[in-house]
Amino acid sequence: MIETMDTGRRGEGARLRLLGLFTVLTLLGCSVGTATGQPREPVPRVPRVVSQKEVGPRLTDLTLSSPALGRRAEVRLLTPDGWRERGPRDRWPVLYLFVGGDGNHRAWTEDYGARLADVRSLRDVLVVMPEMPLFGFYTDWYNRGEGGPPAVETFHLDEVRPLLERDFGAGTRRVAAGESQGGFGAVSYAARRPGTFRAVASYSGFVRPLQHPHAVKAAMTYLGLDWKALWGDPVAQRANWLRHDPYHLAARLRGLPVHLAGGDGRAGPLDPPGTGPDPEIPGLEDPSDPFPPDAISPTETLMQRESRTLADRLRAAGATVTTHFYTGTHAPPYWAREFHRSLPVLLPALGVPAAGPERPA
Repeated sequence: MIETMDTGRRGEGARLRLLGLFTVLTLLGCSVGTATGQPREPVPRVPRVVSQKEVGPRLTDLTLSSPALGRRAEVRLLTPDGWRERGPRDRWPVLYLFVGGDGNHRAWTEDYGARLADVRSLRDVLVVMPEMPLFGFYTDWYNRGEGGPPAVETFHLDEVRPLLERDFGAGTRRVAAGESQGGFGAVSYAARRPGTFRAVASYSGFVRPLQHPHAVKAAMTYLGLDWKALWGDPVAQRANWLRHDPYHLAARLRGLPVHLAGGDGRAGPLDPPGTGPDPEIPGLEDPSDPFPPDAISPTETLMQRESRTLADRLRAAGATVTTHFYTGTHAPPYWAREFHRSLPVLLPALGVPAAGPERPA
């Protein structure tokens, strides 16, 4: 849910890992619709590419003018071998890699230490990393029943996806993965749009919102956002919450490979010595379901609880589920590790053999 923008080089005690970019944006008065700093512009009728820039070996950034978001938005591509010399009929399998609540499309290649370019199997895969508005939650926002921007699901699945398949070599074999809100996005999208993805993975995902609606309220209120603008009130608009909650959509994931991972919120092997607790967010803890006294990352405690609950529900529904639950916090080193652990679930669904070792020594 709330993300750290820490790169893994932590260790100054009680560093503000949960705040990260969120607090900066909030203090600057950025709204959900302008979280990336892009100016609003007249909403186009169809998405279009404003610019395309090569930013590194096999890395290309696209700037789109998005009707769904009502502004310009960014998508980063890690491209496969031969992509820049592609012909009009060349297509590659696609991995959609979603980020957390800060929505930074550069995070997987710059901040998390996942070393995507070093994964040999991904040299035959187009990796798509789209941005998301601040705390966008991979959702077309309810906005008190009025809808309108930010329509995040529409941006990702009805703008970015067909555009890439038409003009940028993306094929129709797709899988999705993500961390925190990105994990929710991968699983929720697969359930809400059956047939879109062939396998999904969630790392520290907020994958059962109705289990902890108070946490959505606490986090969004803490950031100065209107929490009811997301899905509405969890009682009055319960049907809308249910339509987005993977736990209640489990039957739609039957037969789909799903990988769920998450930590218990305690300091683990990838947390540097001296790692301190997350900042206190009023209302995050449910008195009826308290955090363990040694949990220093309450967000991660919630993520593991939801992932375990969803895993049980999916198994009961007949889905193919693998899990990895561990001691650790809500931090990038764990997401990078879990990404590599999930590749044996994701790559076979694309028809791509895993060329190990996935990470060089």
